[in-house]
Amino acid sequence: MSQGDVEREVASFREDFERVRAQVARAVVGQGEVVESTLICLFVGGHVLLEGVPGVGKTLLIRSLSRALSLSFSRIQFTPDLMPADITGTTIVAEFDDEHGRRAREFRFQHGPVFAQILLADEINRATPKTQSALLEAMQERSVTVGGTTHALPEPFLVMATQNPIEQEGTYPLPEAQLDRFFFKVLVPPPGRADLTEIVDRTTGGAGVEVSPVLDAARIVEHQALVRRVAVAPSVRDYAVRLTLATQPGAEGGGFRSDQVERYVRLGASPRAAQALILSGKCRALLDGRPTVSVEDLRRSALPALRHRMILNFEAHAEGVSTDSIVRNLVDTMPVDAA
Repeated sequence: MSQGDVEREVASFREDFERVRAQVARAVVGQGEVVESTLICLFVGGHVLLEGVPGVGKTLLIRSLSRALSLSFSRIQFTPDLMPADITGTTIVAEFDDEHGRRAREFRFQHGPVFAQILLADEINRATPKTQSALLEAMQERSVTVGGTTHALPEPFLVMATQNPIEQEGTYPLPEAQLDRFFFKVLVPPPGRADLTEIVDRTTGGAGVEVSPVLDAARIVEHQALVRRVAVAPSVRDYAVRLTLATQPGAEGGGFRSDQVERYVRLGASPRAAQALILSGKCRALLDGRPTVSVEDLRRSALPALRHRMILNFEAHAEGVSTDSIVRNLVDTMPVDAA
């Protein structure tokens, strides 16, 4: 592929990314970093977990994104009585007329709401762990197995989940295995004064906001393939590996030991963290019009890629230490170049 072809592909990626961002901005006020992180998950083929208090626009963001894309959309309201079959689907007995005109019966699989290209898992932490685990195979394997038969999910497939960090009554913490399958965990902050004023004007006036579809499934799959072709220098790849290993207490392979990690972290990030750093770095490089990934691209993705993949010990909770503060300390103190 010639240099001109590469430049045209990069320019096309940036144009489509900005077109989707512009459509989402028609409905969502502010939240620039949240929107960008969510779109990065879309274009790298990952899933996103949005955490924030009620009313900050989590569900609106997801609905606006679904309208800006020509993709099938499904919403699941997670509740304590939700069953796994309510997500994946189930096998039913269907009646039909055979070729001789006689009534016949057979077992048929009835698809659940998970068979959509964009799946909104609203308040995911309100369902029981058994029901939450029904998403594990779908998120990782892009397929669902029911009754011994595996059914492939459509492409692209994006799970966008929301959870409320404040209300704990009637909620179930997400298992570590499921948290690890989210590419990013994005914190949605409350709006500031100017944004809240704009929100009030939009929602209390008579004019509605229309979000138009600007991108289809084929183009998204093409862009996802382009992201994976972006070059990564060995030194940049090594930085992602060392940063991931630095989150693990007692790890020797990274060549860097953090006092905060040794004191407060019980379990560090998994290899999926390094994959998330590299893939998001590739996407950010394309957005900046660069053919290669820089260390700064990885540093910008460190918080959403690592915050949900670290388990803190009792001492950290007692002293009010968060995973975000530990990740920030790692990014600030770990040398860019390997020893």
